[in-house]
Amino acid sequence: MAVSVRCLGLGTLAAVLLQTVAIVVSFLYFNKVLNTMQESFSRSSVSCLMNTNLHSGFTDASTEDKKSDPCWQVTQQLRYHIEKMMTDGLQKEITAAMRKKLTGVLPILKPGVILPKVAAHVTGVVSSKKPPAPDGSWGSRGYLGEHIRSWDGQRGLSFLQNMELKGGELLVPRAGLYYIYAQTYFRLPSTGDTEGESKEEDEAQLIQYIYKKMSSYTRPILLMKSSRSACWPRGQEPGLFSLHQAGTAYLQPADRLFITVSNASAMEMDGRASYFGAFLVG
Repeated sequence: MAVSVRCLGLGTLAAVLLQTVAIVVSFLYFNKVLNTMQESFSRSSVSCLMNTNLHSGFTDASTEDKKSDPCWQVTQQLRYHIEKMMTDGLQKEITAAMRKKLTGVLPILKPGVILPKVAAHVTGVVSSKKPPAPDGSWGSRGYLGEHIRSWDGQRGLSFLQNMELKGGELLVPRAGLYYIYAQTYFRLPSTGDTEGESKEEDEAQLIQYIYKKMSSYTRPILLMKSSRSACWPRGQEPGLFSLHQAGTAYLQPADRLFITVSNASAMEMDGRASYFGAFLVG
């Protein structure tokens, strides 16, 4: 009886060992088959990429006939992912570029800050009209300097958001505290004289004014001004000078902002050098 039990135990152990060996062999075999299939697929994918034009393969009129081709499917997926990555990248670059543009022309803003509801940045534009003769007196106009009207609010770096530009003047639509800024750029021609010392009459007075008009008051009101004395250049090269100023003022609806300068004929109307604007801050 004991011998029979021992034989039964040995038989069971042998069966378990044989089953284990069979499982291990099967696992190793199928693993090898899977590796072979993976390598074959990888070589096939690389071969597809080396022998396929990604652009023409998707614009060809016979694309419908290729949908069953594994190579076509591989290149289609690859092209889709490449286009998605490029599109996402371009959208991020465009967003960053627009933010940089707006924060560049609005000095008080920082990246990520929403553009004010009321804002404008207008830039100089070359005008064929001859500027008026210099006049340092108030006269009937009610302001000093020469009114600059050649501003553009639609092209290049300029923009208008809930503000209008009429006759070179910004029309204020809403009451509030506004940040106002302006820069004018001057190119003084050379006198051609290279000898002698500078005299008082050789100096040019460059002045920039920022005015506002009110519907309830007949004369414009001076908000701020900036000035400098510059010597007329000698030799061959012209003299280059700029005036910049900025500040805040409380404005009412229908108020108008405009710029005047003392030497309009010498003003350089480059959109990146001569500009002015305003935006609502509170």
